[in-house]
Amino acid sequence: MSVSTSANTPFHFQPEFETMPRDRLAALQLERLQKTLAHAYANVDHFRQRFDAAGVKPDDLKSLEDLARFPLTVKDDLRAHYPFKMFAVPRDQVVRVHASSGTTGKPTVVGYTREDIDTWANLMARSIACAGGRPGDILHNAYGYGLFTGGLGAHYGGERLGCTVTPMSGGNTEKQIVLLQDFGARVLCATPSYALNIAEMAEAEGVDLAGGPLKVGVFGAEPWSEAMRAELDQRLGIRAVDIYGLSEIMGPGVAAECCEERAGLHGWEDHFLFEVIDPDSGEPLPLGEAGELVITTLTKQALPMIRYRTRDITRLSTDPCACGRSHVRILRITGRNDDMLIIRGVNVYPSQIEAVMVGFEGIAPHYQLVVKREGTMDTLGAEIEAAPETAAADYARLASEIRHHIKSLIGVTCAVELKAPGEVPRSQGKAVRVRDERPKS
Repeated sequence: MSVSTSANTPFHFQPEFETMPRDRLAALQLERLQKTLAHAYANVDHFRQRFDAAGVKPDDLKSLEDLARFPLTVKDDLRAHYPFKMFAVPRDQVVRVHASSGTTGKPTVVGYTREDIDTWANLMARSIACAGGRPGDILHNAYGYGLFTGGLGAHYGGERLGCTVTPMSGGNTEKQIVLLQDFGARVLCATPSYALNIAEMAEAEGVDLAGGPLKVGVFGAEPWSEAMRAELDQRLGIRAVDIYGLSEIMGPGVAAECCEERAGLHGWEDHFLFEVIDPDSGEPLPLGEAGELVITTLTKQALPMIRYRTRDITRLSTDPCACGRSHVRILRITGRNDDMLIIRGVNVYPSQIEAVMVGFEGIAPHYQLVVKREGTMDTLGAEIEAAPETAAADYARLASEIRHHIKSLIGVTCAVELKAPGEVPRSQGKAVRVRDERPKS
């Protein structure tokens, strides 16, 4: 393994878990899964009712394969039991809550015991180390703080690893650049779209972040493409590494890419069990087939999640990795079920459009997709920002070329409009990639 720590560092690397042979890892998962099912059944009315309706009891689980007999959990289950009815411990044992924004209904509320917080900090420390962070690094945290899990998740993980954490949060980009430069951060934690915003503004101000001490980017909270990674690597002088999580499961740190290969996120299987299912039928799919990621927590106390449908589309791989970690790899997430657009019978994910656009010569990596309705059909448009050096006279030609590439590679007709530099809204956190202008029903 490439990670080493001394006995005096706050974070103790655990190769006995990260490099555990897969048969031993499966045995550990089975032991922890049996306890989790019993805990959820005994303490959460929702799970007890759902298990009974499906005709299964925790004792029926004799192998990991038996988990497929248990019912799936969805986000609406948390909303239906708002705020605390999914908790499996008394409320006074919950030391912290986080919640979604609730912009599309009641927020989803998640809770943590003190031990849950400790587990989360350890897994985030493991994830940052996997990405290339080290004890003693200055870690600049530009994830948003508050009810969103990103900021505090990265903060506690950075401290547990032994980093010096700058709790900057999102926004105030000019100050971000000043502190990145003056403090000499080696690790940047942010959404990839906001990291790109930082890079762009630094270049405009004549600040050379790419030539400084910044070396590691730990980016997540939104889908991003390999083309976006290459852009971030080049403009910030870093190795941009993907991190994955969701508040219903824990927050960031459920899985992370390693800096050695950057070829899929190592899902921490000593704490989570990963499945891929057919998003339509709900049936489990064989290893390597693309489908919807489903996660079961194995060590959560306050909010155990049984077969939670993430809506993220991906594949799993157990191929050996150069870093030596044995945990399953979650290959790059191509989109979300609930982000998928159906345009004239073609299924389209925003990340597919991004993969065509980002890195295209003459344009900047800033865009929004616009969905409209003409008659009974939905139409797709793309507002893309031109690079500063692109002449206005070339906008129409570039728009036509991009439209042709999207049609050729994805099979959907997309009306492309090139905008002048600065005209596409910038992200201060999670990027808003789709603007839906269809009439509300």
